[in-house]
Amino acid sequence: MPRRREARPLAEHYGDLVRVALMEARPAGLHTYQLIAATRLTRSQVGRGIRHVRDIVAAENLTPITWTRRDGFMFSDDPADWIEYDKRQFRQILGRLTRVIAGTLDPHLARYPDDEWAQLATAQLTGVRATLAQLSK
Repeated sequence: MPRRREARPLAEHYGDLVRVALMEARPAGLHTYQLIAATRLTRSQVGRGIRHVRDIVAAENLTPITWTRRDGFMFSDDPADWIEYDKRQFRQILGRLTRVIAGTLDPHLARYPDDEWAQLATAQLTGVRATLAQLSK
């Protein structure tokens, strides 16, 4: 008779393990390799756990999870840490959006200047780009 695979824990379980490890490390943070050691999860399971903490747990506890190169992942009580993390996220999104506009939409409009969809997308994304630029300052 073939062996049955055990059911894999859900992201909720991974998130609980990650949350407990980060709470125990407070006020310090933990890097991914430290979370792997502390939780005994794989790298991808730790990633799922972090995403679950960001999506669900942080909102319930009103404390976001942040990441810095120096400290790793952490629950910080300092709003300045939250703002700096948000700004880094906005800068990253701004960079990706700028590349889409410059690398895809601008050539599209140069070749087909009367394309209504490309004109609409450019107009909308230009506004989003300006907003992200302000938020990332």
